[in-house]
Amino acid sequence: MEGRSTLTKLREDIRNIAIIAHVDHGKTTLVNEMLKQSDTLGEHYQIQDRAMDTNAIEKERGITILSKNTAVDYKGKKINILDTPGHADFGGEVERIMKMVDGVLLVVDAYEGTMPQTRFVLKKALEQHLTPIVVINKIDRPGARPEEVVDEVLELFIELGADDSQLDFPVIYASAINGTSSYDSDPAAQEHTMDPLFDTILKTIPAPVDNSDEPLQFQVALLDYNDYVGRIGIGRVFRGKIKIGDNVTVMKLDGSTKNFRVTKIFGFLGLDRVEVQEAKAGDLIAVSGMEDIYVGETVCPVDHEEALPLLRIDEPTLQMMFLQNNSPFAGREGTEVTARKIEERLRKQLHTDVSLKVENTDQAGAWMVSGRGELHLSILVEEMRREGFELQLSRPEVIYKNVDGVNSEPFEEVTIDTPDEYVGSVIDSMSQRKGDMKNMESTGNGQTRLIFSAPSRGLIGYSTEFLSMTGGYGIMNHTFEEYKPVVKNWEPGRRTGALVSINQGPSTTYSLQSVEDRGQLFIGAGVDVYEGMIVGESNRDQDIAVTVTKGKNLTNTRAAGKDHAAAIKTPKEMSLEQSIEFLNEDELCEVTPESVRLRKKILNTNERKKYDKQRKMSKKA
Repeated sequence: MEGRSTLTKLREDIRNIAIIAHVDHGKTTLVNEMLKQSDTLGEHYQIQDRAMDTNAIEKERGITILSKNTAVDYKGKKINILDTPGHADFGGEVERIMKMVDGVLLVVDAYEGTMPQTRFVLKKALEQHLTPIVVINKIDRPGARPEEVVDEVLELFIELGADDSQLDFPVIYASAINGTSSYDSDPAAQEHTMDPLFDTILKTIPAPVDNSDEPLQFQVALLDYNDYVGRIGIGRVFRGKIKIGDNVTVMKLDGSTKNFRVTKIFGFLGLDRVEVQEAKAGDLIAVSGMEDIYVGETVCPVDHEEALPLLRIDEPTLQMMFLQNNSPFAGREGTEVTARKIEERLRKQLHTDVSLKVENTDQAGAWMVSGRGELHLSILVEEMRREGFELQLSRPEVIYKNVDGVNSEPFEEVTIDTPDEYVGSVIDSMSQRKGDMKNMESTGNGQTRLIFSAPSRGLIGYSTEFLSMTGGYGIMNHTFEEYKPVVKNWEPGRRTGALVSINQGPSTTYSLQSVEDRGQLFIGAGVDVYEGMIVGESNRDQDIAVTVTKGKNLTNTRAAGKDHAAAIKTPKEMSLEQSIEFLNEDELCEVTPESVRLRKKILNTNERKKYDKQRKMSKKA
């Protein structure tokens, strides 16, 4: 760390580190193993796999969405660990966490090597002059190339402008899933212990400065909320002390101040928050008592108002309309269906999600919700449907900005790893989406890595096409790059039409058989449909109105038996993300606790025909 003299008083009893990595490189598994082996959780504590992923969706998807705080005790010293999101949509939290710590564990897969999000988080850490430790994980994985990966990491450090001290990073080799680590890259040297990692943390990561005798400065970097104590500000005590019952001032983002009384202070131990009476410089804590405290605000003494520099919060780049469900099936499957309930839930999300924006529209029962990307917004929708909500979603749209007088749109850096035989198809498809190829290199084993700069709106809906194109073997990652001038005379989107039901009722095998040669069905027999509901993707460039509810007129018992034995092709099951990606501007996605349906905004077939005709005429004019 810069700017410390040898006379600076330090908190040798504590270390603050963040653990950062690309999605699925084993970061959370490593933290779990550190918890187990430090005895922090006690002999009888049953730790689950991915214990730090406390959100149900995180556990299912195997990704970290929200930053988690934990702490382990090792050799009488406390190591605070902040587990951070590894997906680009949640990069804003990564940046704020860098302000709370003195060092980072960079976890890199021994086979995959450095990836786009590894680059993103490492850049944030180096900019804050944090001390790095590199953990090469999954060293036992087939095809692991630990020494090559260390060289890749070093090249990345140099490319990102690391200083000399940061380039001299220690390396630990580990297999977190097996609970082993060592200083040696040879897998045979692995031992069932995390001591090499713990000892390296204590030796390498700087202890916090102990200036607890100076006036308080505590900055909120993360938010939490519960119904008992209200909003909770999580952050670091940068200076001074804070006690329960203290009357303090919060320096608001708009420059105003507000006094409040500290009602609760929590420290961290293992996976739990533990109530403490006092905290001092260097501690990571959670504080309650201020109902509208916000990220970046500084808590200080009433008689010594001094704000810390503001924390930057990533601006949303994608927006979509959330609407009250008004389909013919509205209210059938959900318990939270009113506009008031939906708005309350969206507003509640703002308590903890600082990268989200919710705006009222001039349409009743409709809100414009903006976020960092498709994953960010789809996870909110998934949470709401699990809570019993019904709602409808419009097609996602990028958010345009005026940059130096030029209308601009968000661009992303796209990194693609694909088997060699699909390279031509990938380059062609990215070119159609206005992707500009920056680099192409062979990574061995019949694999090629391609790097593009592409407009975000061209990537909406691309992941499904990409997986299909590469037979499921391609890996694509993208992270926000910058705003660039809008690409003109280009309108991305689905090129095919939809198969749209013209009546209501349960679908029948007989009807579906007559429809399936017109495109790819999304439903099987016995599914309730309504007029205007999308039941499949057309194999033409326009919508096709279809009947899927008609039964066969049976003339005798034998015919009935034949109809029963008839079969249709397996329909394509559409996930929530795939359904959102599928949408065109005249369509909506209906989401309930039990179903995800696609529909036209105008349900009536005749009204839709009139509207389409008028739109075509206006375009010609």
